[in-house]
Amino acid sequence: MAAASATKAAAAEAAAPCSTTTTESTSSSSFLRARCATTRYPDVCYDSLLPYASTFQTSHVKLAVAAADVAAAHLRAFSARVKDMLLHRGGGSEEAAASSGGGAARVDAALHDCASTISAAANLAKRSSAELTRLDADTAASTETSTSGGSRQARWQLSNAKTWLSAAMTNEGTCSDGFEDAGAAATASPAGKEVAAGVASVTQHTSNALALVNGIPL
Repeated sequence: MAAASATKAAAAEAAAPCSTTTTESTSSSSFLRARCATTRYPDVCYDSLLPYASTFQTSHVKLAVAAADVAAAHLRAFSARVKDMLLHRGGGSEEAAASSGGGAARVDAALHDCASTISAAANLAKRSSAELTRLDADTAASTETSTSGGSRQARWQLSNAKTWLSAAMTNEGTCSDGFEDAGAAATASPAGKEVAAGVASVTQHTSNALALVNGIPL
């Protein structure tokens, strides 16, 4: 009888952490769902950030850090893809340009500019993540000794994060504009269509990250 009771007690003790973990997971996913509902692309937001739920749980700032990191990762991958496209096109050789009346050269120029602006956008998203990480650390350190100076610093850090994500989105638009400026043929080219799809994809992640930063309460 005593052995049976001990077995039940041990089983209950072993199950407790699992129950706690499940509760935390449910809380994190519910929090994420609610926060993503405030973004322009809620489904993309939820699906891309759910794998990182354990890192932010119910923290607005940590969630924004994860979102900025995800945006930066997608931007880096897109920049690498554009550079690869440019490399395999031969970088705009005179021969290719001559064969298309200069059309290939315009596409290559647009790809070159796009790779540069998207790479810069990735760096801006990463800077935003780093600033939000500092905000999170500073907020945790001053929880018990909150001062107006600390509040001003937090507002400054939050402003920086917003500014850099906004600048990243501007860069994404600049990439698209480069193909439009190159003409209808460039926009309708396979490279132009792939870049348009890529910009649309990365913009969703950057837009979501900015929305989540805007939702951080101070």
